[in-house]
Amino acid sequence: MATGRPTSIATLLASGERSFSFEFFPPKDEAGEEVLWRSLGELESLRPTFVSVTYGAGGTTRDRTIDITGRIARETSMTPMAHLTCVGHTVAELGEILDSLAAAGVRNVLALRGDPAGGPGTPWVSTDGGIDYAADLVGIVKERHDFAVGVAMFPEGHRDAAGIEADVAVMRAKYDAGAEFAITEMVLRASDYFGLVERAEAAGVDIPIIPGIMPILAFGSMTKMVELSGREMPDEVLARIEPLVDNPEAVRAEGIRIATELCDDLLAGGAPGLHFYTLNRSKATREIYSALAVHA
Repeated sequence: MATGRPTSIATLLASGERSFSFEFFPPKDEAGEEVLWRSLGELESLRPTFVSVTYGAGGTTRDRTIDITGRIARETSMTPMAHLTCVGHTVAELGEILDSLAAAGVRNVLALRGDPAGGPGTPWVSTDGGIDYAADLVGIVKERHDFAVGVAMFPEGHRDAAGIEADVAVMRAKYDAGAEFAITEMVLRASDYFGLVERAEAAGVDIPIIPGIMPILAFGSMTKMVELSGREMPDEVLARIEPLVDNPEAVRAEGIRIATELCDDLLAGGAPGLHFYTLNRSKATREIYSALAVHA
């Protein structure tokens, strides 16, 4: 690895420095691979606290996730984190994946239940010999290797939770299993994030909770993502975006402004950092980062 910085995200967050991190997904083809590595190179200059690589439903990107995070660990100055889900895996298979990550030089895992095989909102189907809950996956990771383990949290509660109280119980279970930090689903309103932090603190969940950021770059695609998460776009955001829907460039520019304002509000309110969902592109993230009132 090209840096002497600690490779545990938990250790990096514990230092008290504001965290800036970026999320990528494994590309499907060679052209996508070029875009990914170009974006990684462009964002490396911002010296992110860490970068994460997602994991396809049912392990469809398993090998690529391992390859990419391993290459980041070997060839860049960045600290990588691999996502891992319960979907479609036995406990034995999960152990093998964790061994492969360790062998590749990866020391951080985001432990997720994952979306059902049929997609968000469809019934969960258990895997024979597998597990059904992210808290159980946290425990498996902690037993297998000395990894720093993060989990997901949801500003408005998980779409499959019976209610906010049930969502809080899940947060506590992940914490009790050994989770050391959390990253949220994309935050749509700063107040939603701060409400989540208050619920976590009241439940004794004492870990850093990093808000996830995704700017509106195209109205249709963002609306779809919000629907998939079981939520609705805030009225105050719609009031600024809807009048511009016939002008894609104006939508993008306003989306960047909205995201920048959100980031400033989150940091001013005490968020420990920001986690950008990049969609494997660097331009929007760099624009927001440069416009922030406060930097690390």
